[in-house]
Amino acid sequence: MPDSWCGKILLPGGSMPAILAAGVNDDSEKDIPMRILHTSDWHLGRQFHNVSLLEDQKHVLDQIIDIVDQRQIDVVLVAGDIYDRSVPPAAAVELLDETVNRICHELQTPLIMIAGNHDGPDRLAFAARQLAPAGLHIVGPLWRKPQPIVLSAATGEVAFYPIPYADPARVRNLLSTEAASHDQAMAQLLALIREDLHPERPTVLIGHCFLAGGEVCESERPLSIGGADQVSSEHFRGFSYVALGHLHGPQQRGSKAIRYSGSPLKYSFSEENQQKSVTLVELDASGQPSIETIALQPLRNMRVLEGALEQLLREGKQDPHADDYLLVRLTDDHAILDVMSKLREVYPNVLHLERPGLMARGETLEVSRERLALGELAMFSDFYSQVTGKALSADQQAIIAASLDQLHGQES
Repeated sequence: MPDSWCGKILLPGGSMPAILAAGVNDDSEKDIPMRILHTSDWHLGRQFHNVSLLEDQKHVLDQIIDIVDQRQIDVVLVAGDIYDRSVPPAAAVELLDETVNRICHELQTPLIMIAGNHDGPDRLAFAARQLAPAGLHIVGPLWRKPQPIVLSAATGEVAFYPIPYADPARVRNLLSTEAASHDQAMAQLLALIREDLHPERPTVLIGHCFLAGGEVCESERPLSIGGADQVSSEHFRGFSYVALGHLHGPQQRGSKAIRYSGSPLKYSFSEENQQKSVTLVELDASGQPSIETIALQPLRNMRVLEGALEQLLREGKQDPHADDYLLVRLTDDHAILDVMSKLREVYPNVLHLERPGLMARGETLEVSRERLALGELAMFSDFYSQVTGKALSADQQAIIAASLDQLHGQES
């Protein structure tokens, strides 16, 4: 943590314990901006095709901790979905505990995290009031009244307003108001925050929602159906920076200061072409943000391979990243015996197999007894050659064709 940093927090009830470092009197350091590291959607404990990603998650969290240290980050934000489910596995809790200790205790850097739609807000917020003086600020359940976390740097104070995920029903019940959609619920929450703002203090929002027009991935759990989960980015204008979570692709909506950092790992093959990253935001004294994305490198990438089996096996022997998580699309249009085992001899982490070549061949067959019999005969010939290493003789083909004719005659 930079020597120029000092911070304070406002806790529920109005008490204000302090976390203070040495103050700075040198005017030359007043231009040092507050450095904010925006992350989200860690999804600790996630499994993909029944494979645990915990080792991969630890690999990218180690990189995030290195960034906090090397770039002298003043505060780390996690904009929801810390865990992948409301009751996380013990190993995921252990990894979060280790990460928090390294950021808050060893690096003395404050960490603010909010509950997302995957998290159990009450479980996540256990002991939050006791942990806040140590620099860990957890916001689980939605508040009735905005609770800003105020941190100070050489440039002055910055207020962080956390908005944990809450569906419209939760907002209606908690605030005794009308909110039929996520958009209406968010508008009312932001109205309460605007009433609480200090006019001369930069403000950072931390939220977990789906902005209209956002680019979605297969790994994101829908918040509702029929488009009622979408929120207008117009509600977020006027704040110094808006750190959002939920969408796994890094992107901005409405302005450069309204951003999703994206998830630190690829969690579906639809994210194959995304470069995962975290977002570094530097706020100057006037609250103007300077934004930089810092790339993260996965332990194993998530890729889609397409081609014929023999081609893929040949290329895999020279592939330096053969351990990546793979979806394989085979273009072969004939049956292949035990294809997954063959692929995993070269690519140990093939997680899903598609056969568009075989399906395309099946679609071109005429729906007639004669044509169907020919298709079945070809498949049996392929199977026989793979098992025995020999092709069917003419006599054998005649016997199989006669049997198929007899079977189709009985079906008729």
